[in-house]
Amino acid sequence: MTELLYLASAVLFILGLKQLSGPRTARRGNTVAAAGMLLAVIVTMVDGDIVSWGTIVAGLVFGTVVGAVLALRIQMTAMPQLVAAFNGFGGLASAVVALAEIEHVGIALPGETAVTVVLSLAIGTITFTGSFVAFGKLQGIVTGRPVGFPGGHLVNAALLAGIAALGVAAVLGDTAAWYWLVVAVAAGLGVLAVLPIGGADMPVVISLLNSLSGVAASMAGFVINNSALIIGGALVGAAGLILTLQMAEAMNRSIANVLFSRFGGGGGPSADTGDKPVNRATPDDVAIALAYAGRVVVVPGYGLAVAQAQHAVRELATALEERDVEVGYAIHPVAGRMPGHMNVLLAEADVPYEQLFDLDQSNPKFPQTDVVLIIGANDVVNPSARDDASSPIYGMPILDVDKARTVVVVKRSLSPGFAGIDNPLFYEDNTMMLFADGKAAVESIIGALDDV
Repeated sequence: MTELLYLASAVLFILGLKQLSGPRTARRGNTVAAAGMLLAVIVTMVDGDIVSWGTIVAGLVFGTVVGAVLALRIQMTAMPQLVAAFNGFGGLASAVVALAEIEHVGIALPGETAVTVVLSLAIGTITFTGSFVAFGKLQGIVTGRPVGFPGGHLVNAALLAGIAALGVAAVLGDTAAWYWLVVAVAAGLGVLAVLPIGGADMPVVISLLNSLSGVAASMAGFVINNSALIIGGALVGAAGLILTLQMAEAMNRSIANVLFSRFGGGGGPSADTGDKPVNRATPDDVAIALAYAGRVVVVPGYGLAVAQAQHAVRELATALEERDVEVGYAIHPVAGRMPGHMNVLLAEADVPYEQLFDLDQSNPKFPQTDVVLIIGANDVVNPSARDDASSPIYGMPILDVDKARTVVVVKRSLSPGFAGIDNPLFYEDNTMMLFADGKAAVESIIGALDDV
């Protein structure tokens, strides 16, 4: 019966993952997968006779309360940080399972079990510390700029080799100290591996760490011979790796380049803007352009998330649609700070899924678009990626917004994006710059629209 229930749990994982592939079924898929995990946890606790029913109920109540508080209090703008934290705690849980097995059985582990213990400890700890460095970068506790030192890659390579050597010693040795040394070195490697990665690459890093948390969980499943954990971890690891590769492809870069190039300036001030003239716009100017447009495309970016402008954007779109203006949204794969960040924000504001278009769907439409409204996006609309072979982002697929008749850019200033380079789009003749906070700017446009 236990194995049958584990099989049912695995089926729920697969069905939930399948439903996560579409926005309309994603919420249901999340519920289905969560039900599968709940079933697996209960079966494990009951079958293993690990703890009393009172402890099981107490754990379920505590976890439910914490989850409900997070769901109700965490803003959608902070979702990338929460995902990074979840990845980290997933890695930590896998490492704790391995350490508990050592405490329970002792160091006289079968060879194959000892190997999986080492892998679970190493991968889980790297995921834990690396994820919380990513959390710090996303939260602003740690600078978004690449942080490194000369020879950092060699140090990381040495730490990785050290983990391998310590792992062999742990498998062949007669003391648990080797396992703890694996944990210590892996913790340092997790920190040093993520610190040199710029903020612009956080979507890829989060996906990769998510994949590693799944692999660590699968290794923990082998440690305790739990088929549900093995299958669930393998699904997370595979899905996370696929998403990582897709994110890297969306930036026209390899995973190695993301991890080792120290790319990006962290969104700081640029010295390249100089005194280049721009077409400054007022909310009234933008309202007039939008009111007399036939088609408007909104391009959301991280600035929209920071300003929490998603509901104001939805209100503006409704006002335009009442004037028979066609409104759509162009979503770049790496816009924001995690995969799907913009989709989640817009879904929170009840933007219809049919109005969300990806890069390949959006680019053919820009030449027939009257106004593109960019709110907080920068690098993903930078034409240098398409036109300037000397640019660091050359070759990265972008949204071809400059081909629209009019481009309106809402930004606080001319500061560059996370790539740390200037954007020629800001100085084009068909571009209007509205310097303001994203939410305040959209609300001002809505007010001005009433007078047009």
